[in-house]
Amino acid sequence: MSLRAAAALAIMLGALVPPASAAAQQDFQLSRSEEKRERERIRRADPAKVIATELAFARTAQEKGQWTAFAEFAADDAVMFVPQPVNARDWLKKQKNPPQAVRWQPHQVWSSCDGTVAVTKGAWQRPNGTVGYFTTVWRRKRDGTYEWVMDQGDGLAQPLAAPEMIGSKVADCYSAIDPLPADTPSRPGAPTGQSRDGTLAWTVLVETDGARAVDVRYWDGGAWQTAISERVAAE
Repeated sequence: MSLRAAAALAIMLGALVPPASAAAQQDFQLSRSEEKRERERIRRADPAKVIATELAFARTAQEKGQWTAFAEFAADDAVMFVPQPVNARDWLKKQKNPPQAVRWQPHQVWSSCDGTVAVTKGAWQRPNGTVGYFTTVWRRKRDGTYEWVMDQGDGLAQPLAAPEMIGSKVADCYSAIDPLPADTPSRPGAPTGQSRDGTLAWTVLVETDGARAVDVRYWDGGAWQTAISERVAAE
């Protein structure tokens, strides 16, 4: 068969194939929609990744220095309290690493349903033997990694009891979300944040004497729950 004849036959056979049915087109669209949902699912909460980041943060403090690690993992708009809120990167530029870094371990993580914001809480130990707790807010970057945007803590008379396993809690985003309760702490200019899907919110109120209140809440599918409600006395 000549090339010209073969081409003519292909055209004829193509004409005999019926166009895609509406059902087939709908199936294709559904497949594309399912792929999109799957991509979104992958980008949802990943508490294990947040914990891994917290552990890497703690390890870097021991390997490179305390304040070096804080700067390496901080967002450009990260906030610390000394005791008034300051831009962490600006403050850290002026600090020298102590001879021995503080050690810390995460005990619990709370994450928004979409994974854009997570909060960790755990214990710290200073070289001088003092102990305390920390609370850190993490925000997911466009590349999927996390950077911290708020870090605070306080000393304790007794160390926090270490859990058998690091706990995790993920907010619900498969139901309508109510507005934050009226008793949610708020103040103009106060450090605050909320996940993109609205299922996790945090606020820190700082008084003129340095006392502060930390509030973290998450949506459980039926109501807002308080994950963290901490009060730090004035220094």
